[in-house]
Amino acid sequence: MAFTRKRQREQQLQLYSKERFSLLLLNLEEYYFEQHTAFHIQSQSSHEERKIRGSLKICSKSVIFEPDAISQPIIKIPLRDCLKIGKHGENGAHRHSAKAKSSGISLIFRQVYFIKEHNIVAPYKIERGKMEYVFELEVSGKVEDVVETLLQLHRASCLDKLGDQTAMITAILQSRLARTSFDKNRFQSVSEKLHMECKAEMVTPLVTNPGHVCITDTNLYFQPLNGHPKPVVQITLQDVRRIYKRRHGLMPLGLEVFCTEDDLCSDIYLKFYEPQDRDDLYFYIATYLEHHVAEHTAESYMLQWQRGHLSNYQYLLHLNNLADRSCNDLSQYPVFPWIINDYSSPELDLSNPGTFRDLSKPVGALNQERLERLLTRYQEMPEPKFMYGSHYSSPGYVLFYLVRIAPEYMLCLQNGRFDNADRMFNSIAETWKNCLDGATDFKELIPEFYDEDVSFLVNSLKLDLGKRQGGQMVDDVELPAWASSPQDFLQKNKDALESSYVSEHLHEWIDLIFGYKQKGSEAVGAHNVFHPLTYEGGVDLNSIEDPDEKVAMLTQILEFGQTPKQLFVTPHPRRITPKFKSVSQASSYSASVTDSPVSPGEESFEDLTEESRSLAWNNITKLQLHEQYKIHKEAVTGIAVSCNGSSVFTTSQDSTLKMFSKESKMLQRSISFSNMALSSCLLLPGDTTVISSSWDNNVYFYSIAFGRRQDTLMGHDDAVSKICWHNNRLYSASWDSTVKVWSGVPAEMPGTKRHQFELVAELEHDVSVNTINLNAVSTLLVSGTKEGMVNIWDLTTATLLHQISCHSGTVCDAAFSPDSRHVLSTGVDGCLKVIDVQTGTLISSMASEEPQRCFVWDGNSVLSGSRSGELFVWDLLGAKISERIQGHTELKTEPRALASALHSTTELNPQPQSMLFPTMPF
Repeated sequence: MAFTRKRQREQQLQLYSKERFSLLLLNLEEYYFEQHTAFHIQSQSSHEERKIRGSLKICSKSVIFEPDAISQPIIKIPLRDCLKIGKHGENGAHRHSAKAKSSGISLIFRQVYFIKEHNIVAPYKIERGKMEYVFELEVSGKVEDVVETLLQLHRASCLDKLGDQTAMITAILQSRLARTSFDKNRFQSVSEKLHMECKAEMVTPLVTNPGHVCITDTNLYFQPLNGHPKPVVQITLQDVRRIYKRRHGLMPLGLEVFCTEDDLCSDIYLKFYEPQDRDDLYFYIATYLEHHVAEHTAESYMLQWQRGHLSNYQYLLHLNNLADRSCNDLSQYPVFPWIINDYSSPELDLSNPGTFRDLSKPVGALNQERLERLLTRYQEMPEPKFMYGSHYSSPGYVLFYLVRIAPEYMLCLQNGRFDNADRMFNSIAETWKNCLDGATDFKELIPEFYDEDVSFLVNSLKLDLGKRQGGQMVDDVELPAWASSPQDFLQKNKDALESSYVSEHLHEWIDLIFGYKQKGSEAVGAHNVFHPLTYEGGVDLNSIEDPDEKVAMLTQILEFGQTPKQLFVTPHPRRITPKFKSVSQASSYSASVTDSPVSPGEESFEDLTEESRSLAWNNITKLQLHEQYKIHKEAVTGIAVSCNGSSVFTTSQDSTLKMFSKESKMLQRSISFSNMALSSCLLLPGDTTVISSSWDNNVYFYSIAFGRRQDTLMGHDDAVSKICWHNNRLYSASWDSTVKVWSGVPAEMPGTKRHQFELVAELEHDVSVNTINLNAVSTLLVSGTKEGMVNIWDLTTATLLHQISCHSGTVCDAAFSPDSRHVLSTGVDGCLKVIDVQTGTLISSMASEEPQRCFVWDGNSVLSGSRSGELFVWDLLGAKISERIQGHTELKTEPRALASALHSTTELNPQPQSMLFPTMPF
């Protein structure tokens, strides 16, 4: 559980310092400056006094005294409540002793807080009335400096305007930071090289701690100005796995560093005073990580989730991370959805759709009657309008759920008090009911509801959280009838989150929280409009000149909660879930795309009964060059292999079609149809006819048995760039900006009669078409143009489904995954792009230093041929290049073709002018 792990780390640091004191004892936006060993002088009589030893903490808005004896309470005196501050004995004050006179500090005030008496976490006790406390410093020579500091901070606290207070305290802080620097003696090694040093604050929930950041060639350091909770925080760069730039208070000042792959709990969160310092530090760390850690994007995680390589829980964690949600920032704590709608039945039926909440609607829209009232108010509201007066995630809501494990945070947020007992997190069912019916309650859940740690549901600390109106004490959270224990409740929550129903609908909730329904007209239509201040870019704090207004605005932002950073601007694809196989060649677009299943154990979308194909892909990185033959004078543009693997047909820009025998290792035929380049070739079923496309605008049919040209199709007004064939239909792409579909009636006797072709469809494009491919059942066609556009067509209706701008230049190749769910494209820009077929969303992008001219893929891995002649093996899910295999050594022009299948002969990307035959060791 994210918050529990964060709390455990803080407690470990607390053990390091052996203090009861915590920065949570400070007010929000308050700083802890320094501490001094001191004695609290308590007068027993006119001649007797009692000294209590402890630590005197000087903070920006208060003075805190922590006695060494845990039986004594921590004392907190707000500076704004001080009437007089000075050296003890001055101006007629009592002189208890000479030592007190020289080393005592007198505070006269009207209010004091007593905290953690006997080290018990409880609401603060308050004593009011005029009183005087005297503190004697162990080092008497520091009294004047401490008094001067307190008087300066007291003046700041007593200023009328909050903005002026903040400005003066900030000036004091910056002056202290400017007079200090990082202690280089804290370096782990004398050989470390300093890269940069700057001022920053370490961020933990509800707390920021100022100090100095330092980065060397091996380590990242943070040294708190006050030395709390430890002198230096050190992170080895070699251990860093992820770094994220963060918004903090809607400003681009945050940086979060993780030494784990999947944990929400980071190792350090830093807030900088200048964006440039944040960006410079990010650059240094990113440069170090560039060769060590693969960068993941929302699109790459989406692809892994769609394919079943990430659970729903893991995917939501990653999205939260990418959207600036952090367990260090309670105003941007990770948000998870309510999933279950039934908290009254004795048994939980996860096969019943009625068990689940409607994930297509925000919480505020789940109750139609309440929604109508909110919409009426929304329509009558002046600009800027909003539907909900509170957010679905805020510091108060987070601590509402976590009060049993984070009571000190609740006390910090609520000025030393717990909430009213009847408003506490008492019951799951009550909380859900209030979210449905409450006038201002629209909160979602937090990750802890889908984790394993039950401590937030159990009052294991035996906290006194108050008594409800019915007389019962607030204790453990009341669970639904269908949960036999807190462990059972969390397990069933997890089961619900990973259920088929949620897997099929989770993308709808993602659209609301992280996606295209978060803002604008789509948000209005989805009844998903919150206060403008909660959105990124909703307010420019730098443009607000009035300091009071700026502080008030920032306070409102932090307390109200913030909407996640928008990650997607188009509809999020749904997850691929197990259903039934649809293999009909006549299946429609919806059947071939939406209903194609994936077996739960599949790691690829291939039919895994094809053992040789699966084995080939599993060993794809072990390809070795076996044979190579040079048979063309110019670049090879197409390859076709006979079913038995004995013959290889190739086309080239030298205008020839050639037939090579693998058995005899000899060139058997060389045919030229014109003096123009040939662009592609394919074998018709039966291996009796080979078809070639040409730059002379024609498609040629060659009879292998009779050794002659059988037919010519003059179908285009410019060069034919690519051809495909399926079920007696020919598909031809051309630079004349069309893709044409021809119905071909085969000859009765091969080689004796001409084919009869009828144009059945023409798919018009705006620019030249460079490549095409079909899905497995030929219901969909993908085309790539010379201007970088990828188009997906429904062949059953000859209509354009999606047009996606993918590449900055010509699309070299494009092909469907074996299950038709995705399209992969490559371009001269060196990028590989993955597109979700159902939504047309670009969901993944990878780049190489050179164009990848052609490829084959199984849905997870890609084998591509580069312009330099190298073969690349790509791991799409890991977003990395797994292997680079030397294929060809010289390049005269750009190759275009890879074999359409990994066969036992494994025909792959040909070197211009030559063919190579790699083998795979099994």
